[in-house]
Amino acid sequence: QVRLVESGGGLVQAGGSLRLSCTASERISSIYAMGWYRQAPGKQRELVATIRSGGNPTYTDSVKGRFTISRDYTKNTVNLQMNSLKPEDTAVYYCNKIGFLERWGQGTLVTVSS
Repeated sequence: QVRLVESGGGLVQAGGSLRLSCTASERISSIYAMGWYRQAPGKQRELVATIRSGGNPTYTDSVKGRFTISRDYTKNTVNLQMNSLKPEDTAVYYCNKIGFLERWGQGTLVTVSS
């Protein structure tokens, strides 16, 4: 099974930026869309950004215009550029396939202070 490792989280002030990376232990076919998910304390995990081959990325409304997802097939990575961060973006962020989930990685914690 593919192992997913997320990195790049940290503590940042509101308005700041972070770039998250997710590296897969093996190549994930382009037929699979990939996504970034997040889980805030006391809340369910939610999908925030999706990227699929040949299509435009999609975002949940709360992050549109601030987050950008990208994928590097040569490096087996999926990235999430997060700008204009808000305290409500505080969560553990995970990457995974869309619809055909692999085992969840450990995630990377993003904390946005006000």
